[in-house]
Amino acid sequence: MARPARRFPGWLLHYDRGDLSSDAAAGLTVAVMLVPQGMAYAMLAGLPPVAGLYASVIPLAVYALLGSSRHLAVGPVALISLLTLAACSRLAPPGSPEYVPLVLLLALMVGVIQLAAGLLRFGFLINFFSQAVIGGFTAAAALVIALSQVQHVSGVPAGGGSSFFELVRDIVGRAGEIHAPTLALGIASIAGMVALRKRYPRLPSAILFVVAGSLLAWAWGGLGIETVGEVPRGLPPLSLPSLNPLAIQELFLDALAIVFVSFMESISVAKYMAAKAGYKVDPNRELVGLGAANLAASFFSGYPVTGGFSRTAVNYQAGARTQLASLITSGFVLLTLLFLTPLFHHLPKAVLGAVIIVAVVDLIDVRQAVYLFRVKKSDGAVFLVTFLCTLGVGLDRGLLIGMVFSLGLFIWRSSHPHTAELGYLQSEGVFRNVDRYPEAKRNPEVLILRPDASLFFANMKFLEDRLARDLAGRPGVKLILLDLSGVNDIDAVSIDELEELMEAYVHQEIRFAFAGMKGPVRDLVARAGWEAKYGESYQYPSIPHALAAFGYARDGGSPGPTPES
Repeated sequence: MARPARRFPGWLLHYDRGDLSSDAAAGLTVAVMLVPQGMAYAMLAGLPPVAGLYASVIPLAVYALLGSSRHLAVGPVALISLLTLAACSRLAPPGSPEYVPLVLLLALMVGVIQLAAGLLRFGFLINFFSQAVIGGFTAAAALVIALSQVQHVSGVPAGGGSSFFELVRDIVGRAGEIHAPTLALGIASIAGMVALRKRYPRLPSAILFVVAGSLLAWAWGGLGIETVGEVPRGLPPLSLPSLNPLAIQELFLDALAIVFVSFMESISVAKYMAAKAGYKVDPNRELVGLGAANLAASFFSGYPVTGGFSRTAVNYQAGARTQLASLITSGFVLLTLLFLTPLFHHLPKAVLGAVIIVAVVDLIDVRQAVYLFRVKKSDGAVFLVTFLCTLGVGLDRGLLIGMVFSLGLFIWRSSHPHTAELGYLQSEGVFRNVDRYPEAKRNPEVLILRPDASLFFANMKFLEDRLARDLAGRPGVKLILLDLSGVNDIDAVSIDELEELMEAYVHQEIRFAFAGMKGPVRDLVARAGWEAKYGESYQYPSIPHALAAFGYARDGGSPGPTPES
């Protein structure tokens, strides 16, 4: 059994047949969405509509075998389609003979970069971006996606807007063009799916409304309800991207942008769904899976793909349990290309829009925002900034702003570490933060500070300013005792600046001592020659030991048990 386990995904070898009905229902539901969506998104990318179906067969199956998410629905998405158009249209106009080879080359470059990043285990970079960023981005993207479907649910022609406010403006400005039969069908589909999902959560309500809507549109064709229309037939043909060095150079930054945006879009919704379903996704495996999917797209006449919000939400809500749902989706799209295109001719776009709206509403997690603001306002601010910017300026730029804001807060917190002044709490025989325990006693000749973060070049100025501020209000201080029990690391610049501080305060007849220094930190300062320079002043195991060495008793006198900081 060992050899097959290395060749095939473990979930496939240990598949529970009890999940088959749920996976099949979810796979078929997503496939029904993916056929018209893939065609529409391909046109957004400046490609023939059938290219969207080609990008939904082999790439989706490849990801299902290699990725770690059980619910991520990989394929064409609106944002990556627009980025593809922006990148390749600079070098050749859409529809020209040169355009499709450029798109295939771009997919190849995206796949190579993602695959290399996954194999080199660069997925850890996602850990630098908090769940607040992902939550804010997910909620805003869900709103944008839902609004983008209003045109299909109401029959209002698209206005061309892409951000939340542009979409709202288009909807309000074109309210007079609402097509009543389409709106009635759309609202009935939304209400019916919501009701069925609450009463019968395991029932594939989306499939029922797709079938019912198709029958109604076929029977009442004269009402003018817009349908999907004809879907082209044919297998995904093999393609060979042209390795044009000049084109590679021109498209490299665009490929990086697509890699970044597609990975963040994919990993955010994958992590969100994994948290709801009680499992974890591996960012490195996600990069490998997405990279292999894009390589497959480049060799099977597709274009760059990633995990989509709306289809992933539908996949989850329809009951997907494993990646088999994606394999079923891929297989159904392939069958559609070969045999089933007539079945989608009468499928109303209003029903598809309703399926998407019902699915993405669950991505808007108000409770998470409230929780973040309640626990830590800075995390709530990250959520809100990401959410508002994603609504206002679009998915890609909104996500980037949220990540930059999150990193900015992280840098600010790192450069302003929590630093406590300690005093002796007689009732408990320990040293505590005097701000939290005002009754803690301080020796007027001793200033005891405890920085609660690693010391490096960016936060030493904060510590220096804190010392100066505290000493300004304590003119009688003769000893500065730094409790370094909360310091896990220190860099060479900080060691040098500590030496300069000690030298500067010597002229004011103020001495320095260090207590609770951890082994790795003690090794570093030893290599800087502190033993020869300062003797035992940095080697005291605790605050009482340091005080006793300089002739000070704990404020209150009697020795007691070794206190905890």
